Amino acid sequence: MFRFDNPIYLWLLLLIPLSAIIYSYSVRKRKQRMKKFGNPELMRQLSPMISQRRGWVKFALAELVLFLLVLIIARPQVGSKLATNRQREGIETIIALDISNSMLAEDVVPSRLEKSKLLVENLMDKFSEDKIGLIVFAGDAFVQLPITSDYVSAKMFLDNINPSLIGTQGTDIGKALQLSINSFTPKSKVGKAIILITDGEDNEGGAEEMARQAQSKGVKVFVLGVGSKEGATIPMSDGEELKKSSGEIVKTHLNEDMCKQIAAAGHGVYVHVSNSNAADAVLGRELGKLQKGKINNVIYSDFDEQFQALALLVAILLIVDVLVLERKKRW
Repeated sequence: MFRFDNPIYLWLLLLIPLSAIIYSYSVRKRKQRMKKFGNPELMRQLSPMISQRRGWVKFALAELVLFLLVLIIARPQVGSKLATNRQREGIETIIALDISNSMLAEDVVPSRLEKSKLLVENLMDKFSEDKIGLIVFAGDAFVQLPITSDYVSAKMFLDNINPSLIGTQGTDIGKALQLSINSFTPKSKVGKAIILITDGEDNEGGAEEMARQAQSKGVKVFVLGVGSKEGATIPMSDGEELKKSSGEIVKTHLNEDMCKQIAAAGHGVYVHVSNSNAADAVLGRELGKLQKGKINNVIYSDFDEQFQALALLVAILLIVDVLVLERKKRW
């Protein structure tokens, strides 16, 4: 397993595009000042030893060095030792999260999707001996994180979730439930649950049938309905609101009836997610009722530092930077 021990320092990577903007601006201002002295083409002929291209090469080397230094201080590590024989008592939970465009609606603060991610993160904080998996879906569904007891990685994957992960829009809840069922381990004496988080706008059908299949295999389906019956418009990244091909603004509503039907078919519970934190308590209480079983947790007990190769590469790049002069050489 690969990880950064100090991932907070990765924010320093923002210095790279910022420095590129500043350098480009300084080059442009320098060219403007040179124009005041005379014709640019004549100035280049009078200073044949000056190479603008080499200046950009040296800047690119500096940017690469900065990139590697940030990675070094973030401390890249690779798991070297496994503790696979640690058995714990817990349950297995697959979270199926709707990331269709309708989840961008802001009738729940800050938005349906962000509220759902916050709810999942709070749920992970309460887990200790359990396994969790993450599936995202819209018009299609795929596994974002296989079932694991590594909550740190789960939160990292959760942070990166947005509607752009799936190009096929729509909401195929049935496909998400089918993929969730197939994502559990084969253990039979472990309580298993699917937590479906959606606004219930199912465009494909088959969700209730898949919930019944899950129940027949001993998997309970809990449904968290996010949004309001009154509905809301869908803000897009360009600042406009989502519109139909006819130009009419799209308004999305929570389909609470469908959510309740899916939960009933899966012998689970429906919980309405609003601007309060009541859903967290209800869900935690229901999951606590599931049978706990023995779970083998694959845990990396030791990590090896991986900065040495990066440090060597930085040293090589600094030497190259010294050898590359901005003035042309006469051979």
